[in-house]
Amino acid sequence: MKRRKHKWVWLAAAAALAAGYILLRPEAVKVDVGRVVRGPMTVTVEEEGETRIHDHFIISSPVSGRLLRIELEAGDSVAPGQVVARVVPAPIEPRLRAELVAQLQAAEASTREAAAQEEKARNEYEQARRDRARAEQLTASGVTSKEALERAQTAEASAGKVLEAARDRLQAARSQQEAAKARLLEAERGDREGAVVPVRSPLKGKVLRLLQQSERVVIAGTPLLDVGYSPQLEVVTDVLSTEAVKVRAGDPVLLEGWGGAKPIRGRVRLVEPSGFTKISALGIEEQRVNVVIDFVDPPGPLGDAYRVEARIIVWEAKDALKVPASALFLHGQSWAVFAVENGRARLKTVEIGHRNASEAEVRAGIGEGQMVILHPTNQIQDGLRVEPR
Repeated sequence: MKRRKHKWVWLAAAAALAAGYILLRPEAVKVDVGRVVRGPMTVTVEEEGETRIHDHFIISSPVSGRLLRIELEAGDSVAPGQVVARVVPAPIEPRLRAELVAQLQAAEASTREAAAQEEKARNEYEQARRDRARAEQLTASGVTSKEALERAQTAEASAGKVLEAARDRLQAARSQQEAAKARLLEAERGDREGAVVPVRSPLKGKVLRLLQQSERVVIAGTPLLDVGYSPQLEVVTDVLSTEAVKVRAGDPVLLEGWGGAKPIRGRVRLVEPSGFTKISALGIEEQRVNVVIDFVDPPGPLGDAYRVEARIIVWEAKDALKVPASALFLHGQSWAVFAVENGRARLKTVEIGHRNASEAEVRAGIGEGQMVILHPTNQIQDGLRVEPR
């Protein structure tokens, strides 16, 4: 009986200890959790940009005199050599003849330079076309990758656009030469009653802006019209220099926020080699770099100086192991997460690759399907009891 009495005493004490432990132990901390999963992932550089016509030409008055009213309107199409304005020249002093001769010689030199640039661009385009054809053959035989073929195709398209621009510049230089000749002729034949100097368009395009329209007196060099070749529409966006180093020519781009229902595809043509300083809305000086983007899809109703949002894809993977970015924190010099294992938080150091605003690529340290704590606070420690919300 005495032994049995001691047994019950010990059992009661053990039960009391167990009840006390259960009552006094800290409750599990409720936490938000996510999972390490596999799936597609992209890293982008996003900035606002605007469309622009690649080649703008400001058509100026070739002589001083009385500008007759311009009948064209913004949006009207013009052809190469079409008369877009007329100027009744003012009397020109003979002493200006030497200056006009020098201007004509400079215009002729510009025409020769533009012709050389056009020939160079034509040769580079022919070479790019041959490289693309060779890349197609090598890809078909399995010698090179599809990426090499895509680069060759992009190079050919870029070279074609450069050739088109070079041809437009040559046409513009020839028109400026003709304008210089017209000024010299006016100086030589003097102030003749009823003489009118026609001002011609240097290229096929559209009138973007009328800088002068009503009849008025102008001096030589006064801007009259802004004409552009509308099919050569592009997008320019300025990005932080720290982001620009990630962008490469050929990177795909999605143009959004332009007013349409679907994004328009584009491709980076150029990251300009020189940056500039820009003051942000918060008054902070930032170093920025212009990124020029060509349209892959038709630009639709977009015109010159329209606003767009450019999302440049600098890296993408179809099957990346990724973790929510909100689960990451710095532990010493390394990235870490708190994993949830058997109801407790376990500190794990992880190796991180590419990152975007919402998730990060995991290279080592944690496996697929592992549950991790989101937004860990200072309260979370290794071994702490936790409970997912």
